[in-house]
Amino acid sequence: MSKQTIFLLRDTSLTQDNTRDFQILFLKIARDLGVEDSIQAVRASDLGIYDKGYVVKDLNNKITYANIQETDIEKFLKATIKGEGSVDEFKYTADKCQLRIVLRNCGLIDPENIEEYMAQQGYCALAKALTEMTPETVIDEMKKSGLRGRGGAGFPTWMKWSFARNSLDETRFVVCNADEGDPGAYMDRSILEGDPHAVVEGMILAGFAIGAQRGFFYIRAEYPLAIKRIETAIEQAYERGLLGNDILGSGFNFDLEIRLGAGAFVCGEETALIESIEGKRGTPRPRPPFPADKGLWNHPTIINNVETLATVAQIINRGGEWLAAIGTEKSKGTKVFAITGKVKNSGLVEIPMGMTLGEVVFGIAGGVLGGRKLMAVQTGGPSGGVIPLKLIDTKVSYEHLAEVGSIMGSGGLIVMDEDDCMVDIPRFYLRFCVEESCGKCAPCRIGGFQMLKILDRIAEGKGVEADLQQLQRIAKGMQKASLCALGQTAPNPVLSTMKYFPEEYRQHVEDKKCRAGKCTKMVQYTIDQTHCKKCKLCVVNCPVGAISGSREAGYVVDQVKCIKCGTCYEVCKFKAIVRK
Repeated sequence: MSKQTIFLLRDTSLTQDNTRDFQILFLKIARDLGVEDSIQAVRASDLGIYDKGYVVKDLNNKITYANIQETDIEKFLKATIKGEGSVDEFKYTADKCQLRIVLRNCGLIDPENIEEYMAQQGYCALAKALTEMTPETVIDEMKKSGLRGRGGAGFPTWMKWSFARNSLDETRFVVCNADEGDPGAYMDRSILEGDPHAVVEGMILAGFAIGAQRGFFYIRAEYPLAIKRIETAIEQAYERGLLGNDILGSGFNFDLEIRLGAGAFVCGEETALIESIEGKRGTPRPRPPFPADKGLWNHPTIINNVETLATVAQIINRGGEWLAAIGTEKSKGTKVFAITGKVKNSGLVEIPMGMTLGEVVFGIAGGVLGGRKLMAVQTGGPSGGVIPLKLIDTKVSYEHLAEVGSIMGSGGLIVMDEDDCMVDIPRFYLRFCVEESCGKCAPCRIGGFQMLKILDRIAEGKGVEADLQQLQRIAKGMQKASLCALGQTAPNPVLSTMKYFPEEYRQHVEDKKCRAGKCTKMVQYTIDQTHCKKCKLCVVNCPVGAISGSREAGYVVDQVKCIKCGTCYEVCKFKAIVRK
């Protein structure tokens, strides 16, 4: 071969990381085949793929292979390097239709090596801004790009920066919100761990644009690797003169430091985050005034999330029109999603705005796990709406998701199948919001608790028709009167499931039944004697000894002892256990 094929290797299993052992074996087999000089096998820190075993990415041909076993390596190398046979069985198709802007360097560079970042045009945008642009022209490029905040609210980034820039108060701050708290979300974490310098550069550019001299990373303490890599990136930036006084001889001064969050979900709200940085209890402030006017220590402060800041340098390098050409009329650029739930290819993806949910779920993510029927998709984490199958062609954009009662949020996307209960799902998310509420305002503190109690009652088979009207009244009151977005959006899962799955609520209230069997207090397990083979699997596996009897007389379930765990239903191989 005239040039080497570069392979990136990664063990994506969730239990332990054996990437180094895989690399050693990979190189040994390459040596035995006589192709060692034809390849480079490099360990990658992140390929944006999770729980797919050993993954290999061919950088030369931009092809990703997944679920490779150690016994497959020889076959794989013969096919890719020698051209003997096919490797189609290993091809990973979830990269199809992705457009990696924010994740462009994740898995391709050493995140702890500033030189590798600089080799990918790192800090070129900063040099361009400091030598060729003014703060006003930087903000103008952001305006042309149409970039909206990726933290959930979708506020125009340029407008927020402009408010702070035009303030009469010359003491200004920049804050990176890395307090990612949605269940199942790991977008910000992956960016911070995989490409920390992109976020640092975005912070410096934001500081230059608004005239700030100090910035803060607010990172949840549960992300130790992300913290370590941001610390390393900041140290390296100082060493290269990219932070501190007179950056690149421009006369611009800017310092960065890290503040750790204690894991409070409400601190993702910008005013609660400000309170936390100031050393106070993290609770929201009434607005106005907004942080761009009076934020940290009552000085103008802009707060952007990780994904927003990681996009900034690319906009300055390529121009605002470049990003504006991607997406929909009101939602420009790309969005990073963490896809989880009942889906074949869970993982981190970056897609252009305007792609439909169906294209994401059935195209990129490969469809529903086990070939089961798709029931719904939820976007926006615990504050997002549940979108039914009939609306699967909804476009991924701020405006289109809002039309169907959901939100973009920070980027969680959860897939649900026919085994999920549309009463139990919102109950789970509402319980999370109730536990994470700071309690400062009554609509959220009291309203969320009351809604949860009503849902608990319905799930236990004690609900009445009046409960459904009461849920609606409380939800709308929370949306209008809550102090921050936590309380305002907490009812979304409840309202959306009531709108799109009214039959499930009626079934729970009127028939006292749960179609999916998730509301365990409504479920009853019995044994169909015509199918029972007397194998005793249910008897020996029941954790509370609720099944008794004999081979001669047959077995029965004691409904008083039964805790509705479903173990008997799962272990029975003859479909003799009936769940109703």
